[in-house]
Amino acid sequence: MRLRRCGTDAVLVEVDSPDEVEAVRAAVRAAALPEVVELVPAARTVLITTRPGGLPAVRRVLAAVDPTHRPPAPSRTAEVPVVYDGPDLALVAETAGISPAEVVRLHTGATYSVAFCGFAPGFAYLTGLPGPLRQPRLESPRTSVPAGSVGVAGEYTAAYPRSTPGGWRLIGRTDAPLFDPRRDVPALLAPGDRVRFRAVP
Repeated sequence: MRLRRCGTDAVLVEVDSPDEVEAVRAAVRAAALPEVVELVPAARTVLITTRPGGLPAVRRVLAAVDPTHRPPAPSRTAEVPVVYDGPDLALVAETAGISPAEVVRLHTGATYSVAFCGFAPGFAYLTGLPGPLRQPRLESPRTSVPAGSVGVAGEYTAAYPRSTPGGWRLIGRTDAPLFDPRRDVPALLAPGDRVRFRAVP
C-alpha cells in the first residue's frame, strides 16, 4: 500500500488489486470517521478527502488495514434483469470455448461486487466475473453502444446507463433504471453493493 498526499486534505491510496481496493474502502467506511467527506475507489486506487486536519485519523485506519480481510460494511444487493441477446454473445462463447447458453449460465450464476463507478454517471465496474468470460475489449470500439447494454471486458462486467461509445463485448441488455438524476440517489449501484444478473425472456 502506497500513500500519496493530494493537496492539504486528501490522500491517494495505491494498491495492487481490486481486492485491496475493497479492503481499503470497506475499512475506511466501517470506521465511520467524521473527518472523511469523500471516498472514491477506482481500479487500483482509493482517494480519501477529509475535513481540514482529518488526515491523521485516516492514516491510523489505513495502518491497520489487512488487505486479505474485508471488515463488515453495509451493502445492498441488487438484481438486474437481462435479456441475453447481445451482438457479441456468440463471440464471447466462441472465445471461451463454450456455448452461448453456458455464457448465460456463468454470467447469471455469479455474485458481483461494485468495485468502483466511472466513465459515465451510473456506470458501475463489477468484479467477480467467472474466468471464461474474462475477455479483451473489441479490437474496434463501437461509436455508439445502446443504453442498457450489458457487457464484459477484462476482469469486469457492467451495464451501460446511457448510450456512449464503447469497446466492451456485449452479451445482453437490461431495462433496469441504472441512473436517474431525478432520484434522491441517482445511481442504482454504488461501490460495495452486491449484484446478481437474472436472465429474462
